[in-house]
Order: sequence, then structure tokens, then C-alpha cells
Amino acid sequence: MADEISVYTAILTAQEQGVSVALATIITVVGSVPRHVGSKMLIRPDGTIIGTVGGGAMESLVVRDAQAALSDGAARTTSYTLNDIRNGDPGICGGTVEVFIEPLFSRPTLLVIGCGHVGKALAELGKWTGYRVLVSDDRAEFCNPTHIPNMDGYLLCAPSAVREQVTIDRQTYVAAVTRGLPIDVELIPALLETPAPYVGLIGSRRRWALTVNALKEKGCTEQALARIHAPIGLELQAETPQEIAISIMAEIVMVRRGGSGVPMRWMGTPDSVSADTAG
Repeated sequence: MADEISVYTAILTAQEQGVSVALATIITVVGSVPRHVGSKMLIRPDGTIIGTVGGGAMESLVVRDAQAALSDGAARTTSYTLNDIRNGDPGICGGTVEVFIEPLFSRPTLLVIGCGHVGKALAELGKWTGYRVLVSDDRAEFCNPTHIPNMDGYLLCAPSAVREQVTIDRQTYVAAVTRGLPIDVELIPALLETPAPYVGLIGSRRRWALTVNALKEKGCTEQALARIHAPIGLELQAETPQEIAISIMAEIVMVRRGGSGVPMRWMGTPDSVSADTAG
């Protein structure tokens, strides 16, 4: 029971910290095996564990398979036979263990770089939308709980140093609402080294064109730069910080959910709805 409490506590901690983990649970045993059905083990991306499903070589294989599940996002059921090490089995207990491995991804994180008017509005909207929100700025008067209350983290640092302050993974959506080209040229290469599914940069088309030229001079390729959503957001003719925040958040949701951004009224009427009931 103590092991299970440690595992569940570690899961909650991981969720609070925005860290993805995998949960391995023994679901079937046949013959002599070291652990019973229901035994659980939590595996972090770096391979460290909480709890155990039996130790030894078999457990190492579970860790390997759990890391694969975190990489591809797919749950899996794996079977391990513990008969003969000479035949490649990970043990000699004489039984078979079936383990269900489930990746537990953290709540998506919205990282807002730049805490001016738009950054503040976007961070507040991100919290309302249910994201774990981190804000970052190199100006202490903007990056604090008084200016933007109730955020999940405040990263007071130069934009180019954000990667040193936080892990940016496949659950991190980055909105760079920065002050100008010199900052962007230092920031974007660092963001391109991350697996973030969304990196957006605020600014006009002209600003982005100038930024692209400067980044190419630094060695960034066309393929890498194609990852950047710039100018950021969906085209709404937005003007106020709040309207611009809606435009950005809509694009982030679209990318996360696999949407198209096409107006719903252009999507047509489902075949199951007749013309008489559609109107």
C-alpha cells in the first residue's frame, strides 16, 4: 500500500509540475513471479522510477517500453517471460508477467514570453481555458503576481534564457509576444531546438520578414523557420490586447486539437440531418 501511495503522489506532483510520466501496472501473472497483479510503477522520461514491478532485467525492459510510450504517446500491453536467461528472458522465476503501460501526459502548458498588454491578456485567457500558464519577462515590474495574478510560474529572465528556466516539451505551447526584432533573433533559435508543437511570434509581416533574414544569417533553415506561426494568431482583424489574445489562443487550440480554422458554417450539413430539419 505504501508503494501505491508513493506512485499516486508522484503522479499528482508530476501533473502539478507539468511533467509527463508513464504508469506501468501488472495486469496478468502466470506461474512464479516477483510481484502480484495490480503492482504499479511510475516511470519518468529520464528513466527514474517510483515503485516497482519486480526489479532486475524485467523492470529495465518495462522502463525502456515506458519511455517508448512517452515518446510515441501510445499505451501498450507487453508480456515478459521469466524462464531462461540463456534464451534472452529477463529472469528465471518461471512465470509470465503482462504489464499495461500508460503514458500520462501533463496538462498542456502555455508559455507566454513577454508580459506587456497582450502577454497579460493571453496569460489570463490561457488560465481560463484550462492551461498551466507560465509567464516570462526580463522586466521585474511585469513578471510578478501583482501584475499578472494566479499564474503557475514566473520566469524572470532574458527571453533567450527561458529554456534554461523551464522544460519545453511536446505539451508546451509557446507564445512569444516580445518587444522587437533584436530579442526575437536571440530567442527563436533556442525555441527551435525544442519539441514544442506550437511556437508563435507576434509582429507584422514586415517584422517577420526582417526576422527571417536575420535568422537565416545565423544559420536557421527554411524548414526550421516554417515551424514558427508568424504573424501569430488567426486573422480576426483584432485590435485590443484582449482581441489579439483571443486570436492567439484560438490558433493554439486549433493546433492542439487538429482543427482547420475554417468557419463552422462552411463545414456543410451532416448527411444524417435532412434538409427539413437543418433549417
